Order: sequence, then C-alpha cells, then structure tokens
Amino acid sequence: MAETRLTTPSYLVLGIIDSLGEASPYDVKVEAARTVAPFWSVPHAQVYVQCERLTEAGLVCQVRQEGGRNRRVLALTDAGREALAKWLADPEFVPVEARERGILKLWFGGRPKVLAPTQVVEHQATLVEYEGLAESVGDQLTRGQREALEFGIRYERMMVDFWQWVERREP
Repeated sequence: MAETRLTTPSYLVLGIIDSLGEASPYDVKVEAARTVAPFWSVPHAQVYVQCERLTEAGLVCQVRQEGGRNRRVLALTDAGREALAKWLADPEFVPVEARERGILKLWFGGRPKVLAPTQVVEHQATLVEYEGLAESVGDQLTRGQREALEFGIRYERMMVDFWQWVERREP
C-alpha cells in the first residue's frame, strides 16, 4: 500500500463503499448526496479524486460487477477495512467548521432585517423535512444514523432560534 494521508473525505468514501458493499464513484456521489450531505458535503469532483487516491493506496480495489452492464466498481480491501475501522474507533476531537453563508454575510455587514426572514423560513423548512424523515424512517435507521439525524434536527432548531433572535434585535 502506498503511503497516503487520509482525510475526512477519504473516510467518507471508504464508509460509503463499505456500507454499499461495492460502488462506482458515481454510486458514492449519489449515496453521499442522499445520506450525509446535510451534515458533510463533498464536491462531486472530490469523490472521483478520492476514489482514485484510495485505489492507488491499495485501500480499495476495482472489481467487475456481476450481471447487468458488467461495469467496474470499487470494493474495500482488507487494508481499507482496517483503515476505516481504525478511524471509526478514534475519539479525536476536531472543531466544527461552520460554513453558513448567512453568518458570513452578517460578519461582513449584511443587513439582519434583510437576511433573517429568509434564513428563518429556510431553516424551518429543513427542520420540517428532517422531522418528517425521523417520523417516516427513523426506526429503520441504525443508531448512528438516527443520532446523526437528531443532530440535524437540533442544529436546525438552533438556527431557527438564532435567526429569530437576529430578526428581533434592535437595528
């Protein structure tokens, strides 16, 4: 295995391939958008770069998919499973990097009375979506998936509360 520094996007790709069993880079991109995007976004191009890096590092290998289009997909190697397991067991704390465009606009002088109403509406809509998801499929999720969804729900509640506070403040 080549010496490769693994990043969080590397582990995201390993985790998705592990959960699917095998996957093309396109499958990884779709699954990331479908599952983890609300709390960890990864640019589509980076998925393809990571798949290539992980293949070169010997953490994933290409296999021919049985039946259908006989396409090449990726599967974890023993080294890939070991790297993922080691990362999952590591309790290291990394501070959150908030990337909220509205907050950045506030910092640079955006007008709270202009920004806040839209932010409240959008965060409320996302909150309703997450709560609906918890209601409809919450019992089908793994414990970790349910807890990640709960994070999303609590985060959106906090953002609604924050933007309502911004909106109420004096000019």
